[in-house]
Amino acid sequence: MATVYIETSIVGYLAAWSRDAVIFQARQQLTREWWQIHRVRYDLVVSQLVLDEAARGDNEAAVERLRLLAGIPVLHRADRRIDAVADELLATHLLPAKARSDAMHVAIAAVHAVDYLLTWNCRHIANADILPKVYRLLTNVGYFPPLIVTPEEFSQYV
Repeated sequence: MATVYIETSIVGYLAAWSRDAVIFQARQQLTREWWQIHRVRYDLVVSQLVLDEAARGDNEAAVERLRLLAGIPVLHRADRRIDAVADELLATHLLPAKARSDAMHVAIAAVHAVDYLLTWNCRHIANADILPKVYRLLTNVGYFPPLIVTPEEFSQYV
């Protein structure tokens, strides 16, 4: 089975209380559909970074996020190659310095040869403007890049 790295924004949408914003509601619905229908087709993985981020914020929401992530295998972050890839993503300005954790998600998924990185972070991760450059950089430093996608990209194939 293909492997999917679950980035923090995914469990954020799963556990969030609904808001009035139409885009939020649509993303939340697509995420819930992916979680209910598609996740069984993949081997899910997270990182300690995902767990740490999910544990922040509102206590009740954090408990729910961590409950959703319980039992999902955790990829190890203690690897110099991960830091080197994240540093390169930042040094080449593909991601801004303030987005180090986003660079780490990409690096963890790439170094661990994950097939997909599932995210709603379209500013720094699933950004069509920078993705070709990120994929090129990952390939140039010796990694097969994970396909970075949103739940919406799976929803058409039920």
